[in-house]
Amino acid sequence: MADKKATEATDYSLNNADTLTKYKNAATISQKVLETVTALCVAGEKIITICEKGDKLLEEEIDKVYRGKKIPKGIAHPTTVSPSSFVTPYTPLVSDEAEAAVILKEGEAIKIQLGAQIDGLGTIVCDTIIIASAESKKEITGRDADLLLATHYANELLLRLMVPPGLLATGTDDEKAKAAKIKAPTQSKMTSLLEKLVKSYDCNLVERTTSWQFEHDEIEGKKTIILAPGENGNKGEGVPEVGDVWGVEMGVSVGTGKIKNYEQRTTLHRRTALTYALSRPSSKKTLNEVTKRFGKFPFSVRQLENERDGKVGVVECVRGGVFRAYEVCGDKDNAAVARLFTTIAITKNGLQKLAAPPTPDLSKIKSDRKITDEELLKILELPLAKEAKPKSKSSKKKKKPAKKAAAKDDEEEESSDDE
Repeated sequence: MADKKATEATDYSLNNADTLTKYKNAATISQKVLETVTALCVAGEKIITICEKGDKLLEEEIDKVYRGKKIPKGIAHPTTVSPSSFVTPYTPLVSDEAEAAVILKEGEAIKIQLGAQIDGLGTIVCDTIIIASAESKKEITGRDADLLLATHYANELLLRLMVPPGLLATGTDDEKAKAAKIKAPTQSKMTSLLEKLVKSYDCNLVERTTSWQFEHDEIEGKKTIILAPGENGNKGEGVPEVGDVWGVEMGVSVGTGKIKNYEQRTTLHRRTALTYALSRPSSKKTLNEVTKRFGKFPFSVRQLENERDGKVGVVECVRGGVFRAYEVCGDKDNAAVARLFTTIAITKNGLQKLAAPPTPDLSKIKSDRKITDEELLKILELPLAKEAKPKSKSSKKKKKPAKKAAAKDDEEEESSDDE
């Protein structure tokens, strides 16, 4: 029986067309909810209210797909709304009165992150917006513009650096083979190029900005890309390859990019693969609920059945290593930070954005600064994927006339025989 189950195990690689379909369906939900939540982010609105509405929207949209099928599905990342200088996703609790009262302020660079998963295939997306004031113009200028442009172009550059060498090469077979032999850029090279780009706008990369390979039921896979790791920071491992799915993060600051832990309570956690003999009933209850409802995807304590009990239950789980705590971090000098997060798939045709922040209207973001480095501009001009060839209808159209022509020839042959 065990052998039969092993044989029938689902293929969750991109070799299975159904896998990409599930990713795309989850991505559609993530992007749809992101658009709605973005519209909720206005000056004076409470962050906790937006987060709760975002999660409700995610659940409603997720419930509409794959109905009646025994396919697990749910939230891959709860709705988080991070204030201007915050780097990590932030989601306060209702039971913490001071934090629950935090509102969005005019001029803040707000990071909105959320995600959906279908059958353990998660798609997470994050976008940064500037909270407008009642008197604000339609255009974004000054340091806000510098920050948004630096983040947008840095993200586009990073995505192009992740395309496997030679994958999109054109020309003769020899030229394609030669292109394929080129080594992928090292992560230190990636950091160097990206730092050069963001400095064009007088900005800096946020240290330890990390992209992860996504796998089935896992958003922190074997491969990582760590940008601006710092003197004592860990280095990433692995190279993006065809068949990979990645969660790509870009973080930029108008300050130094150095980060520190903030005093806000850690409310975002994730189940790890470790086991630990928990002693407290509240810890066991919390672990059971998280395992059943969220698996290994991130969750907020406010999503638990009882928030107050959850605050107690997560303590031992974190201490025992069965939960990973996403500590609240932000810019060391409280400078404004922007973040983008894109879920991508690398196929034989190139890099495909699954869940991605919307492309900004660059005509409305005005900066006196611009990218002038030829190497950077050349990379930014590169495509992410092969051009999709339109499906030709001529083949179908040609078949019908061919049949008619054959029938006409037969008729003519018959009539000549009669004569």
